[in-house]
Amino acid sequence: MATRYVNIDRETPLLLPPDLRDWVPADHLVHFVIDAVEQLDVRTARVNERGTGSEQYPPRMLLGLLIYSYATGMFSSRQIERATYENVAMRLLCADTHPDHDTLCTFRRENAVLLGSSFAQVLELAARCQVLKVGGITVAVDGTKILANASKHASVSYERADETLRQLDLEVATLLQKAEEADATPLADGLTIPEEVQRRVERKAKMAQAMAEMEARAYARHQAHEAEKAEREAQKVAGEKPAPRSHEAPPKGTPLPKDQYNFTDPQSRIMKTTGMNFEQAYNAQAAVEVESRLIVGQRVTTAGPDQRQLVPTVRAIVPQVGPVKEVLVDSGFYSELGVTALEASGQLTVLAAVKREKHGRTVAQLERHVDPPPPPPGARLTERMVHRTQTAAGRKRYKLRQQTVEPTFGIIKEVLGFRRFSLRGEAKVALEWTLVTLAFNLKRLHRLGANLQTA
Repeated sequence: MATRYVNIDRETPLLLPPDLRDWVPADHLVHFVIDAVEQLDVRTARVNERGTGSEQYPPRMLLGLLIYSYATGMFSSRQIERATYENVAMRLLCADTHPDHDTLCTFRRENAVLLGSSFAQVLELAARCQVLKVGGITVAVDGTKILANASKHASVSYERADETLRQLDLEVATLLQKAEEADATPLADGLTIPEEVQRRVERKAKMAQAMAEMEARAYARHQAHEAEKAEREAQKVAGEKPAPRSHEAPPKGTPLPKDQYNFTDPQSRIMKTTGMNFEQAYNAQAAVEVESRLIVGQRVTTAGPDQRQLVPTVRAIVPQVGPVKEVLVDSGFYSELGVTALEASGQLTVLAAVKREKHGRTVAQLERHVDPPPPPPGARLTERMVHRTQTAAGRKRYKLRQQTVEPTFGIIKEVLGFRRFSLRGEAKVALEWTLVTLAFNLKRLHRLGANLQTA
């Protein structure tokens, strides 16, 4: 019997207009995103109310396009624009329209309020679908370094900036003196003294700006420390127990020699990443609900260490998910000051590793142990925290941290492929992180088979 093949005919036109919904499987993510975005309130979107100029793309469509793009690993506005022509799912989502990259970039940049509102509304949607429990939840908090849209080689230290500034002063003086000498040796072809002086003057201005910014940061750190110190003194005078003192060295009012400034993205910082690598990055924080593994709170900070990030990250959890009952964090987040502030209301408990432990378990750790006796009354918080995490119940609860928030960051970086921000500046980077976590949550809901009709 002769071999048979499917007939591939590219010449015959379609007799009837195609329905793109038939070209995408019924359980495809794009259908889920379209249906979910239809249930969101997008009235906070920035639009041209005057009605002048060309017709605008509907905010709901642009929002859905950005969410779907980030959920499938497309972050560049030019890449998204190209995909509206080449990707069938994108054509369905856009109804065969093609927003240009400038429209997409402007919409993303100017709608921080809409993205924040959508993030909270998706969590409400998850609660109505009975995927996310509301009230009395347990969250795991962690942070990860995401590369900034800038190279660390575009950075300068305070010490180096000061040296460069003095060197430029000498070079400018030498060039001016050379211009006054009639018999001076001429410069190489194509170079002139006025242009070389102007180039160095402009570089001096940039170095002076960098030094001024680093000095302002150092002064702000010093003022924050002094305010914290004054608050503890006031509590002592009032007869109250003062908040625990931070174990960090008191910051000086002047920059350290190794303080850094980046000329491409001044608000980013050089941070320690995996291993002993140092990269120009931001610290992206997330609070993940341990049962649904949805991100319920997120923020971005320019601080590399996590020690002072526990309180602000927990407070970034959206109120729509109800009060938090338990917070799980690793040793990098632990500080007596932060834990005391969170547990002051008596409605929240923190489980934290007090010190870093090696990976893997020894034979002694595998053996069954009797719970250690509780610490005596008046014991320090650190002693009480060690006891919490050494009991059988505490160990079981603390293990949930590793199983929830760390895989979440792994999915964002490896599956979605989001390892570098496209935008620059802390405010815009925070906006993009909101979009990333929003896309992650919708993709997670789709993966869990959430029934949007019940919502």
